[in-house]
Amino acid sequence: MKESNLIPKARRKFKVTTNSNHNHKASPDLVKRNFKPSKPDQVWVSDLTYIRTKSGWLYLCIILDLFSRKVIGWSMDKKMNTNMFIKALDMAYENRIPEPGVIFHSDRGIQYASDIFRQKLKDYKMVQSMSRQGNCLDNAPAESFFHTLKVEEVYGQTYESRQEAKSCIFEYIEIFYNRKRRHSYLGLESPLDFEYKYNQKTYENAA
Repeated sequence: MKESNLIPKARRKFKVTTNSNHNHKASPDLVKRNFKPSKPDQVWVSDLTYIRTKSGWLYLCIILDLFSRKVIGWSMDKKMNTNMFIKALDMAYENRIPEPGVIFHSDRGIQYASDIFRQKLKDYKMVQSMSRQGNCLDNAPAESFFHTLKVEEVYGQTYESRQEAKSCIFEYIEIFYNRKRRHSYLGLESPLDFEYKYNQKTYENAA
């Protein structure tokens, strides 16, 4: 790193965004920290984080395909509400059009546990899964993405407005992370390249 004039960025503490103090029933943990599905669209994981701007907080909800760690759905808003979670889910579904039975895994936050979000999962024929209470490692891949995002994009930045932050985060996710960033879990390939090679191999084997 010294030879390349690279300077590490320090990790910072995250603000607590999960409100699990509600009366909605929690779904069982169907993933059980098995973060290695055999193909795309078997397991999706989702989480929420926050971004500081001079205009106030900006909340970000993302959905990852656990197979490739690709961000397939995301939504940003100045308020942490169920609607932004549904927008992220709608984007993910429209991007993938998966077969019925996708496991949707998240923490026990009130937005994920709400009746309206659960109905949307039913409409998309998905199966809900939730981390155990107080076990952040049950959703480690989503937590890992947020750590990567903050270290590589957010920390050290001063966003003048929420719109500026939105533009930068959009570029990070869609232009850099999904398409170019090499992921150690993927054998130093980008999520897009990893999925492309899987699909190509699947096609060749079926031919």
